[in-house]
Amino acid sequence: MNIFEIYLDKIKSIISELQKDNKIIVPDNFNGINAEIPPPKFNCDISTNVAMVLSKINNKPPLELAEQLAPIIKDKDKLIETVTIAKPGFINIKFKKSFWANFTKEISENSETFGINQKEKKNNYLVEFVSANPTGPLHVGHCRGAILGDVISNILTFNNHKVTKEYYVNDYGNQIINFTKSVYFRIREITHKEPFPSDNEDLYPGDYLIDFAKNISSNSNLNFDNYDEISEKLTELSIEQALLLIKNNLNSLGINHDNFVSEKKIVLDKEVENVVQFLEKNKFVYKGKIKAPEGEDNNNWVEREQLLFKSTDFGDDKDRALQKSDGSWTYFASDVAYHKNKVDRKFDYLINILGADHAGYIKRISSSVEALSGEKDKLICKISQLVKLIKDNKPFKMSKRKGDYITVDDLIEEVGKDATRFIMLNRSSDAELDFDFDAVKEKSKDNPLYYVQYCYARISSVFRHINKDLNKKIETNNFNFEYSEDEIKILKKLSEWPKCIDISSTKLEPHRIPVYLYELASEFHSYWNLGKQQPEKRFINEQKEVPLDKLVFLKVISNVIKSGMDIVGVDTPSKM
Repeated sequence: MNIFEIYLDKIKSIISELQKDNKIIVPDNFNGINAEIPPPKFNCDISTNVAMVLSKINNKPPLELAEQLAPIIKDKDKLIETVTIAKPGFINIKFKKSFWANFTKEISENSETFGINQKEKKNNYLVEFVSANPTGPLHVGHCRGAILGDVISNILTFNNHKVTKEYYVNDYGNQIINFTKSVYFRIREITHKEPFPSDNEDLYPGDYLIDFAKNISSNSNLNFDNYDEISEKLTELSIEQALLLIKNNLNSLGINHDNFVSEKKIVLDKEVENVVQFLEKNKFVYKGKIKAPEGEDNNNWVEREQLLFKSTDFGDDKDRALQKSDGSWTYFASDVAYHKNKVDRKFDYLINILGADHAGYIKRISSSVEALSGEKDKLICKISQLVKLIKDNKPFKMSKRKGDYITVDDLIEEVGKDATRFIMLNRSSDAELDFDFDAVKEKSKDNPLYYVQYCYARISSVFRHINKDLNKKIETNNFNFEYSEDEIKILKKLSEWPKCIDISSTKLEPHRIPVYLYELASEFHSYWNLGKQQPEKRFINEQKEVPLDKLVFLKVISNVIKSGMDIVGVDTPSKM
């Protein structure tokens, strides 16, 4: 039950009727007219801008048009208590208490679908996220992007879209060659007591490679005397070890991908050659030269003729190279081939979750998808900004090359999966995030995860007291409910849940959900605490019973908390 959607439809119906009676002029569409959550100063339940949108076409000031529409809106609905007007022309609707009683019954009876946008067209999404090089464990930077991609997928799934979660394995190129050599030297360190060449900056020095080396050397029949003879097989085994570690990292976060797609396979299957042929056929490539990058040391830059993609035709700031001087394909070329692979699988939308260091990559890959599909908005890219770890008021430094960075497992061991997921998601992904180890362990209002979980636990305690199952549906048909202003304040917050889901889904902004849950929990805790001084506001009365209207009230709050936490991927403990 989305009351904002319901009343927007009612308002549209009213102005359509007025148009038929020649009392108002309405444009061909209703674009721009909304029914929104009002600011607190309006002291109402729904606010609409209909008068301001229709003002110009009717040649009337917004306030005058609002005065005309307000009494008509009120007369059309017996559940409306007042309709007021605020500058510059907002029409503000306040409901009777009976409305909120009906609302509570409705969402109690339809708890499984509350929040889902039933009218929205259902689409097929491919969400690609993490896609870290298979050269070691996932670190904190990967962690935020992983959670972002997973929760976006959960939101879309909750809204009944079809979602495929995918990991693109960058198992081709120089970084893989260096990674394989690093594993080889660790094996030689074990088998031949040779020191690891730590002065070689191209190698990966992390201790996790020792485990890889032990597993490979003890479980394979390879002869490690000659690198060249075993490099291909060793690469395969090393990537296998790295992917196993990455999957375990992701699993500890509660994340599982549907697909793992290999860059190497795409190259070997000649998908790069095929996509270049496709681009050539459609005249999207040409032979040309790229100017030296601005603002960099370009003394050694040599302009040479290359095969270039016309990305500027699709909004990029310059054309992009598809082939290196030695004839091998660029990383961009194989990425274009991968996205052709995506396009060919006929998804409605492609979503890429990218790290902060890939922000400059968006235009070029978006331009390629437009060229490949003919659809400008088919690819949606979301950036996961940097995470700063703080402990004892001091920042952690991370360095992958030195091998002393903070891994996902380190983070989970320190604060747990729930805190990691909730706090990583608690701020917009395009803003940097401070992750304070000490703050997320606090049992107070300042720890949003604790505060939301404590809300659910408090509700659970009431149900335990009367030996009721919190998960069992409550029959409400034959009962009349009446709620106080304090309770209606919370019910109003519950009414915003479908709006929260809708915006989170359409804008792909999952941080809105933990923010909403914290606000809901705060409203609930404030009301709970009133009962300490006001016995009439306690949920358990003097007869040690919970009235049915209070029970349903608690149940609908718990339903939304549970639904939101499931989307975020966080537990709702019944005791704390």
